[in-house]
Amino acid sequence: MENLSKTSDVISESSSALLTVDEGSAGQRIDNFLSKTLKGVPKSHIYRILRSGEVRVNKKRIDATYRLLMDDVVRVPPIRTSQQQEVSPHKKPVTAKFEQSIVFEDDAMLVIDKPAGFAVHGGSGISLGVIEQLRLERPQAKFLELVHRLDRETSGVLMLAKKRSALVALHEAMRSNYMDKRYLMLVSGDWTEKKKKVVLPLHKYVLPSGERRVSVQEDGQESETIFHLRKRYGEFTLLEAQLITGRTHQLRVQLAHLGFPIAGDDKYGDFAFNKSLQKRGLKRMFLHSETTGIRHPLSGDKLKLVAPLPAELEKFLKILEKEMIQK
Repeated sequence: MENLSKTSDVISESSSALLTVDEGSAGQRIDNFLSKTLKGVPKSHIYRILRSGEVRVNKKRIDATYRLLMDDVVRVPPIRTSQQQEVSPHKKPVTAKFEQSIVFEDDAMLVIDKPAGFAVHGGSGISLGVIEQLRLERPQAKFLELVHRLDRETSGVLMLAKKRSALVALHEAMRSNYMDKRYLMLVSGDWTEKKKKVVLPLHKYVLPSGERRVSVQEDGQESETIFHLRKRYGEFTLLEAQLITGRTHQLRVQLAHLGFPIAGDDKYGDFAFNKSLQKRGLKRMFLHSETTGIRHPLSGDKLKLVAPLPAELEKFLKILEKEMIQK
């Protein structure tokens, strides 16, 4: 029986590895566990060995959705030579992409200011998302999991848990609405209300291409946001959104439905209008997770996590201010 901490040493051996699940991996899906354990192995290969039954848990076949339990014994099959080379440690130095983006870190949590353009996890043609990159950068970390998600083109506060107990506590805080998450967005249109509560039913569906979309539909899940007016820029308005619920694409769909699409939104905005914005200097969606107020998941201390508005978005606001003066 091999200890879980020795995973990276035993995977490259010719025989199968038997790994015992510890607290850091209990509750994790087997496919995610294998992705973390077999660093560098393509997900397509991981799903293939799962489908073929080469991976066993307590000597039984399982599917990709199985969630590991404490002390489960996972049999990982030998990896072929080509893939041994892929997972070989220290073959290439890992570039630290997010060290300069850390907002807060201690033994329980890691919080970064995620740049726009980075998916939070791999998939759909993306080999490395934020979570995979951070695991590569921190090979000594026994546990590192996303607490929540941000869309690829959304920047700002992104929380990760470094202990399972912290992850459970933060998820409970989100479910119980004990977390104050505030976003900034620039919308098309002249919004005049200082404060507006929006409640809409949102329905998730998938396009034939496999892309996830959301629409306002009567049988959808209830979504709630409180919008605050920050500043008006003529044909645009800067809003602050306080999330009460956290549905997929919630802010983007709610605002588009109200007739105030987020500037640069390529899914729910106006394509021709967004193209004109690129010529004026806005190259991305203007949506940013600015602050998150929480209690520390273990100590209970109050935390205010802040990610300042990115320079490229500040620059575009100055362009709008200049245009208003010139008019």
